Parts: sequence; C-alpha cells; structure tokens
Amino acid sequence: MRARMVHVGYKQMSQAYSVNGEFINAVDRARLNDILLDAAEKMDNVTVHFGHRLMMIDFDKNVMTLETGHGQTVHHRADLIVGADGAYSKTRVQMMRRMRLNYEQQYIDTAYCELSMPPLIGKNGRHEFALDPNHLHIWPRHTFMLIALPNPDRTFTCTLFMPFEMFDQINTSEKLMELFNTYFHDAIPLIGEGRLKHDYFANPRGSLISIKASPHNLNGKAVIIGDAAHAMVPFYGQGMNCGFQDVEVLHQVLDSHGIIPTNIQGLDRALEDYSNVRVKDAHAICDLAMYNHYEMRSAVTSLRYLARKKIEGWLHYVAPRLVIPLYTMVSFTTLPYSTAIERWHKQTFWLNVAMGAASVSVAVGITALGIRQNQDTVKSVIESVWRRL
Repeated sequence: MRARMVHVGYKQMSQAYSVNGEFINAVDRARLNDILLDAAEKMDNVTVHFGHRLMMIDFDKNVMTLETGHGQTVHHRADLIVGADGAYSKTRVQMMRRMRLNYEQQYIDTAYCELSMPPLIGKNGRHEFALDPNHLHIWPRHTFMLIALPNPDRTFTCTLFMPFEMFDQINTSEKLMELFNTYFHDAIPLIGEGRLKHDYFANPRGSLISIKASPHNLNGKAVIIGDAAHAMVPFYGQGMNCGFQDVEVLHQVLDSHGIIPTNIQGLDRALEDYSNVRVKDAHAICDLAMYNHYEMRSAVTSLRYLARKKIEGWLHYVAPRLVIPLYTMVSFTTLPYSTAIERWHKQTFWLNVAMGAASVSVAVGITALGIRQNQDTVKSVIESVWRRL
C-alpha cells in the first residue's frame, strides 16, 4: 500500500506515504504464523509443544511449571527463559514477583469491531477489489473512524473504531444504519447492508491496550520480548515489526558479548545491555502509536497537517539527509524509534521557526506595501495623535 486514501464527504484524497514511492505491506498474520512454525519445526535443535500453559517459574532453578491440555503438570528447565507470551504475559508477571519491574498499562477509550467488505464480480466473472487495493482506506471522523485493509482474496477487512459509549448507544439496526448513512455512506453499498448489520452485531468488541515495562530482563535468567514487553495500540502498524526487531537486537547484543549455547558467562551483563538499548525504543514506539491514533482519526483532514506534510515531503526530496518525515523514519528506515522521535522534535522546532519567519516576512511586506500606498492617511493619523499629546 503506497498511500492512505482519506474518505471525506463524497471525495477521496490520496496521501502518499513517501515521496520516493516507498510502501507498506498488509500481511496475513495467521499465514505468517504458519510459515514461522514450519521453519522452526525443520530445525533439529527446536522442539515445539502445543497446548502448554505456563503456571509459574522457579527462577532459583530456572524451572518452568506448565499445564498441558490434558491437565497434566510438566516441568522444563532452561538456561535462559524468553517470554514472548503476549500482552497478558505470565512470564512478565512471574518476573514482577522477583524484581522491581516498572509496569505501565493503559486501556484507551476506543473499542473496535471488524466488518467484512466482499469482492466485486467483474465483467469477466472474476473477483475484483471493491476499492483501490494499493491504499489503506480511512474514513476519519475525529473521535471515531472506519478503516479498510486489502486481503489476498480481494476482500477488505474493515475495522470500526469508536468510543465504548458509542458502541453501547448503537444497539439497533436502525441506529447502525443512521450512523453509516451520516458518516460512512459510501461504504454501505460496498459492504452491503445485510452483511454490515450481521457483522456489527455478531462480531465481538475488542479493547486496545498499551503496555510499557522496564527493564525487560531478570538478571541473566529471563527476558521478555514482543507484546510481553511493549504492547501497543495498532495505529502505526509497528507491533509485529517491533517484535521482530527485538529478536534482531537481542541476537546482536548476545553476539557482542560472545554468548553462545556452550558459553553463557556474562549473560546477565548482556541482558542488562539489551534492556538499556531496547526499553527506550519500546517506549518510544508505544507513544508514537498513540499519536498516530490521533493523526488517523482527525489530523489527516487538517489543513495545517496537510501543509506540513507537503513542505516536509518537498524538503526531504531536495535534501533527503537533512529532513526526514517522521513516518519515513519509523516505517522505511532502521533508525531506532527513540532517535526518530528526537530528530522529529528538532525538525518540528526548526520547521515552526522557518514557517513563523516566513509568515512574519509576508505580514511585514504586506504592511509596508499598504503604508506606501496610503502615505497621506498614515501621516494624518500620526499628526492627529501628536497634537493630542
């Protein structure tokens, strides 16, 4: 997807992600999981166990107690326990019982409900996308929004994001259709009224959580990665990327300390270094995801936002190393998230200074022109004031 397609009223406005043609990808998460599991199962030193639930960890012996799907209790020991067990991580909970782990959890007042947009039947009888598949489609309505992402089978997965209170209020088919006729009228024929009503009332409402933890390790015994360490709201599309980068950075740090399966001396120092490097970036992307929630549902229609986007894009095109838009830094480079934020704040300051100076120059020029054209009037006013003094 090369751009956002913003649906406002009866118009559509394309907003490119990059002036250089860079694009983001929509990935089938279930298919990706299958691919990764297939790859892991082919490794001789990997054993995959399904249906095992972590109950507790004895960190003195680094032994995990797990319960199988048949209710049996099993024990496994490991030199290093890596907790990649999601936002509600049991590994993290066990670590918190043994150390002063800082933990911050925030639910935002926005729920979501998934809807499905079927493909169109083309002239040749084949399925076609109902919308341009090279765009992320957004219907921004300030406090709520609808988005649509393309799928390989030429359907779109639509997600309605609204405050919980709005979901509670829209409890009948009539109220649902009133909402869509008012705010998302062009989506109704694409989704279909019957399908819209079915999906809205049949599909669950999901909640959105942001989690920060620090540090990410317990000495040399355990480390948490992915959502276990930094769950984020989905609006920057970086959750999975950030989890993969956790693995990359962890390997880089372990390699720099010479940690290998047959030599784990210094593992505690290595994991401490990993936390020192990774925590600030994890916190940064959690904050950026929150900011992008505001941008997607509201700012994308703002004239100020559009003007800045144009100016930054032009400056990046003519001076690509001097000015880099925030979205480009986050999505199309390997620049650490915390560094991207720092650079963005500096760019914002100097861009505001430049725009302010330009505005003052224009105002002074207009004023000077006005004075020159009305010299007699200005002279008369000054003389009148002087006489009164």
